[in-house]
Amino acid sequence: MRLWLPAERPTEPPAGYKIAHPMLSQDGARAGFTGVSLGGALPYGVLDDASCVYGRRHRPPARLCDCGFHCVYEREVAEALLCIAEHRSAVLLEVSVLGAYIRFERGFRCARQRVRTATVGPCACGAPAVALADAGWGRPGWRALAAACAGCVRARASVSLAGFARLAGQGLRVIAGGAGDGVGPPVAGEGLGVPELVAEAALLQARLDWFQSQLARLGERGEQG
Repeated sequence: MRLWLPAERPTEPPAGYKIAHPMLSQDGARAGFTGVSLGGALPYGVLDDASCVYGRRHRPPARLCDCGFHCVYEREVAEALLCIAEHRSAVLLEVSVLGAYIRFERGFRCARQRVRTATVGPCACGAPAVALADAGWGRPGWRALAAACAGCVRARASVSLAGFARLAGQGLRVIAGGAGDGVGPPVAGEGLGVPELVAEAALLQARLDWFQSQLARLGERGEQG
């Protein structure tokens, strides 16, 4: 005889944590995420329904399949995954578990999720991130993004943290994490404050400095010619 765990009916959606790569659509009109392992080929929105990555017709999460949105209970467990080399450019997500879900030893597998907070780590150079810039890879119709500071973003296709939150919608908050404690000021999808405007200005100034340097180089070449 097979024994099943009792059905849960929580009064509030359970919370979980996971890591993912931020994504920007080819036309720059939408923002989302893609997973780092199973289901990584299917970008998803802030509020989205899971689909079976194997193309089966059952409704996720099926007990005899691996489909569904995965997340872990503890923030520290998800943060530890960011130490893996291929996951260094990923961001930390706090999600609400919605719809049907299956509880495991370390986390959930659910039919629907809402991404509430995305914590962006520092730029590869170690400076705080002010934007998410083209990471050099992607999925069909989507560009993968990675944290970038004002000095490193230059002419790469990019979007500010506040801009990413606005494109993603659904009340997503983006947090610029520091190199040490991993926390920073929240960036909401609407209503920019002083820290967000300062970051936007730094990004614009970095782009202007880069263009001016390129124009100066072209001018020097013209004089030499």
